[in-house]
Amino acid sequence: MNAENKMSIIFYGIGALAGVISGVLSTQAPMGYIAGLLVYLISPKIVMAVVKDLPEELKNDRVLLKKGIWSFILFWLYFTLFSYNLILQPEPKFYSNQSLLYNITKG
Repeated sequence: MNAENKMSIIFYGIGALAGVISGVLSTQAPMGYIAGLLVYLISPKIVMAVVKDLPEELKNDRVLLKKGIWSFILFWLYFTLFSYNLILQPEPKFYSNQSLLYNITKG
């Protein structure tokens, strides 16, 4: 596996971990999204520590942040929403007894 694939997998994992942290913290206070941003900002240090065979052009923090932003955001957003909804378990609200959802669930 080459260094860029390793880097992408690590960004996916960090994004998933940050998403779970953000989702859990967001149920208590609006600080969860700040925690996700902080994890994103320290993620290049983690990538450089884990992947030893990075090319020279990828050893800069800014370059790593640009390369990994979409993989991080994708997994962070998915796992934030997933863990947030698992904890709160929102119930649907019926605004009309003639709606399709009401008729399906209440019959």
